[in-house]
Amino acid sequence: MEISLDNLLIVVVAGFAAPLAIGLVPGARLPSVVLEIVIGIVIGPAVLGWVEVDEPVEVLSVLGLAFLLFLAGLEIDIAALRGALLRAASLGFLASLVLALVAGLALDVAGIGDEPLPVAVILTSTSLGVIVPVLDDAGEARTRFGQLVIAAASIADFVSVLLLSFLFSGESSGAGTKLVLIAIFVLAIASVLMAVAGAERSRRVSMTLVRLQDTSAQIRIRGAFVLLVGMAVLAEQLGLELILGAFAAGAILNHLDRDQAMTHPDTRKKLAAVGFGVFIPIFFVSSGVRFDLDALFASSTAIASIPAFVAALVLARGLPALLYRGELERRQVIAAALLQATSLPFIVAATQIGQSLGVIDAATSAGFIAAGLVTVLFFPIVALSLLRADHPRTARVPTAAGGSQ
Repeated sequence: MEISLDNLLIVVVAGFAAPLAIGLVPGARLPSVVLEIVIGIVIGPAVLGWVEVDEPVEVLSVLGLAFLLFLAGLEIDIAALRGALLRAASLGFLASLVLALVAGLALDVAGIGDEPLPVAVILTSTSLGVIVPVLDDAGEARTRFGQLVIAAASIADFVSVLLLSFLFSGESSGAGTKLVLIAIFVLAIASVLMAVAGAERSRRVSMTLVRLQDTSAQIRIRGAFVLLVGMAVLAEQLGLELILGAFAAGAILNHLDRDQAMTHPDTRKKLAAVGFGVFIPIFFVSSGVRFDLDALFASSTAIASIPAFVAALVLARGLPALLYRGELERRQVIAAALLQATSLPFIVAATQIGQSLGVIDAATSAGFIAAGLVTVLFFPIVALSLLRADHPRTARVPTAAGGSQ
């Protein structure tokens, strides 16, 4: 059987053109992911019909989703999740869970959305991969404000992925069986951690890794890819979602990759280059290609779902930022609320899974993605404006070594 790469060519050209177009506009702060999805909608069946998701695009899109969650897991700094930051972020997320359930039920009563539970799970997420670059650009990533927002987003991402896998995986097993499977998965993670940590403690293995890391072998990148695919396959074999395995792989690598001696400072840059340079744009462009514009505009209810979902995201993820008032100033609390309510990648992934399982219809999926686009377009810009107006900079957070970050 001959495989055509025609559709893949159009998708990768779109992925190349999106950030280039943004870069050519001075002062443009539009996240590339937004334009990638919009271009996908335009070139897909909904508008021009130039491209469809065939087998090559589908395979690379799945790898793009896996890489996206892998890099999100890699962003989680477990060492920073402690003390007052951990308590505030955890309380905020517990409040988010309750508010998300309330919002899901309210949307269901209003005839907007589908099953309240999957809608609630989607509402609990925050786009860690979007807000971390925003905080970095603003010089806030290492301040107390930035660390609190990142901690809250990390918890939201992790628990959202776990809930999605536990409640809405492709297998029909009961809750008890799912708990056993997740326990097995956790044991597998612990085994991988011990095995890799033991290998890295071997002087011979460590020296070999350093010798091969910047040659054509690129051994650390290959090892990271083995870990990513291996954990994704393990999750699927246990009846869990691929995204849980990919996310866990990133968290494992983050825990193990403590390069105190700075022997491999470029590893994460290389992984980001592979993910954002190759696979992740294919996922977002193909998500736009799949976007059902007809379903979104099929009724006034579907159109009304966009502001309703935006409001639900603000309620579920933004309102709990009020719990940070003891840690942050008023403008920072509002900025934290907006950043926490910024969500898109998880929405795209979760709605695709929901559609494949029949718990979310095309109109709900399209409305949620459109709402996510709105949050990514506007919320970070408003949050940055508030932070710039807040002249006193927040205190820096102590590192584990007792210095300042």
